[in-house]
Amino acid sequence: RYISKVRELAKHEPEKNKTQWKTMGPTKVAVPSPNDFLQKRPKEPKLAPKKKEQDGKRLLPLLPPRTYHPVIHIKKNFINKNAVAVITGEPKKPRHFCVDTRHGDKYLLEPSGLFPKYIKKKNYGVTPKCVTRRKEEMKREEEEYQASVLEQLKKKAMKALSEEERTNILKALKKKWEEINRAYQCLPVVTDTMYKRMHKEELELELKQLEHDIAAIEKHKTIYIAD
Repeated sequence: RYISKVRELAKHEPEKNKTQWKTMGPTKVAVPSPNDFLQKRPKEPKLAPKKKEQDGKRLLPLLPPRTYHPVIHIKKNFINKNAVAVITGEPKKPRHFCVDTRHGDKYLLEPSGLFPKYIKKKNYGVTPKCVTRRKEEMKREEEEYQASVLEQLKKKAMKALSEEERTNILKALKKKWEEINRAYQCLPVVTDTMYKRMHKEELELELKQLEHDIAAIEKHKTIYIAD
């Protein structure tokens, strides 16, 4: 049979790159020393040892300067002090109470709202400055608006209707409304043809437009008309 020429080389190839004791470990292991036994808290940081006095000399504290004066604590007589404060002080004003039950239950009158303390203020009944300022601003804005309206009216050359013309137009509109309303009331009840329905819708639109014009003229006393 066939035998390869590199057979012997292939047998020794794995042993060539294999490290000694790779899987089983070394044959001899060093025995640990009995001095390296496990101690309590070996991983905690240790403080540096205290330094001894240099050359056996003791470090004395610094002396205070000549201008230093120690604080002398004087005992106070709080009893006499409180007595003098009570004698020389102003007497307390009596507080107003209100009793609302027969058992003597009472409460302070001032915060209850029954004591008239607000009407005794100096500024009682005086209009606040913010309200006065706001009214002045509103009045100024109204004047500016009226001035701008007049200017626009002058530019557009609009003419104001007189009271007599306004009254005549209003009477004419009301008369026209009465005529159309009379015609609307005379319509038949049944609107079975296209002409009847269209005629009824036209009368309703005219009535609505006249009512709108009459309400607008009655609401505004001054009416302007453009040329």
